[in-house]
Amino acid sequence: MAYSKPAARRNKKKTALLWNILTILVLLATGCVLLYFVTIFRNPRFALNPFPPPPSPTVFYTETPTITPIQQPPTWTPSPTIKPTATRTRAPSWTPRPDQITATRTPTITETFTPTITSTPMPAMAEIVYEASTVVHPEKGCDWLGIGGSVLGLDGEPLKFQTIQLGGMLGEVTVNQLKLSGSAPAFGESGFEFVLADRPIASTQTLWIQLFDNAGQALTDKVYFDTFEDCNQNLIRITFRRTR
Repeated sequence: MAYSKPAARRNKKKTALLWNILTILVLLATGCVLLYFVTIFRNPRFALNPFPPPPSPTVFYTETPTITPIQQPPTWTPSPTIKPTATRTRAPSWTPRPDQITATRTPTITETFTPTITSTPMPAMAEIVYEASTVVHPEKGCDWLGIGGSVLGLDGEPLKFQTIQLGGMLGEVTVNQLKLSGSAPAFGESGFEFVLADRPIASTQTLWIQLFDNAGQALTDKVYFDTFEDCNQNLIRITFRRTR
């Protein structure tokens, strides 16, 4: 019985120590839970949130394309043809002396002609619209500058195998390319495409495009156009339409 009291004290100390440890663990767990809830309250999209809010809807903005009308070359108005009018100049009247020989002078005729010039309109016209290249090449973003379009007949039907020539200057670079309609299906059955650069570049009336038929006959004059240093206007869409 002499050793029972020290043993009881040791057991009591061990029990008190165990409760102290459990109390500390409970406090730590409570602090972690509070930190967890505070984090979720401040950032509902926290990765450990089991009930995250639904994602916000994505808003898409549609750019309104800028339409630049193409001015057709003026039609020459034929001038009326003026029939040549003969002008006769008579020799001065004089009376010869008997000892002189009678002379006969031939009148001089002056004729004036006015040339008549007639111009025939080209059998096709071009329509130009500027828009973002992401409409056709979403993966390119703003790292692209080019031309795309199609060739249409009188009734709007696609015309394939027509030759499109692109020429002129872009900055200090000379441009000279040929494409066939129907080679770029992304722009329709009679689509074509030219790649100019890997970024938007501004230019003013230094580039031109022209349409030829499959026999090499020009269907339009050279159509000059601008380019812009704008990611929303880095695709120049050109539609050729037959008018006769």
